[in-house]
Amino acid sequence: MAASLMLIALVSAGAVIWMLFFYGLRRATGNIGIIDIGWSWGVGLAALACAGLGSGDPHRRLLLALLAGAWSFRLGFFLLRDRVFRGREDGRYLSLMTSWGEQAERRLFRLFMFQALFIVLFALPFLPVAGLARSLFTLWDVAAVFVWIMAVSGESVADRQLARWRADPGNKGHTCRSGLWHYSRHPNYFFEWLHWWTYVLLAAGSSWWCLTLLGPALMFYILYRVTGIPYNEAQSLKSRGEDYARYQRTTSAFFPWFPRREQD
Repeated sequence: MAASLMLIALVSAGAVIWMLFFYGLRRATGNIGIIDIGWSWGVGLAALACAGLGSGDPHRRLLLALLAGAWSFRLGFFLLRDRVFRGREDGRYLSLMTSWGEQAERRLFRLFMFQALFIVLFALPFLPVAGLARSLFTLWDVAAVFVWIMAVSGESVADRQLARWRADPGNKGHTCRSGLWHYSRHPNYFFEWLHWWTYVLLAAGSSWWCLTLLGPALMFYILYRVTGIPYNEAQSLKSRGEDYARYQRTTSAFFPWFPRREQD
């Protein structure tokens, strides 16, 4: 327990320093979307810290480092390319800055510090995995790797499909309904949430297993109720109007499913 508390303290201090660095980058670049890159890579670094300093089976800790590290790198690099290299500002943060008015910079700093807190919260599910002495590979571990492959592959495919859609000038003002976006309005969010079940399965048998449920539970709440779907859909309704409203009426918001027929 003492070792786990020390590790949490180390991750917490590192998360604050990390997000202060990204706040400085934001001041230098003027791009608010860099905050999400800081979070994704920060969680990956926290996973590496837990894997490196944990007391559990070394092969399990190596698997944790590989899975969480690869997820973090892919997501962060995608956001870097989409939000920074292509100069596409995140509408959610632009709306927040506008609504905050003269308090914008102060509140933005707090938002960066909240992201440091979220790095710590999302690092907690790694602790039971890194502390589990059971050796690989059980059926739980095989299932965990399968879920990880499905989740990261699905999110990557959804991101690429949307990027290709946006790259076509003829699609401006319309909603992507092809590929995975035919079955869910936010397939990228769904697969991001699914990814967090990886660590629930990897920690099966740990006395602290219940801590891993924080990952999917917190991610679902954030995506479904806070900064994910609500802000995203409000922006989409402003920019695409009835086309997006029709998409809402026929397509599942989160969990992929077959589209409904629109009532006349």
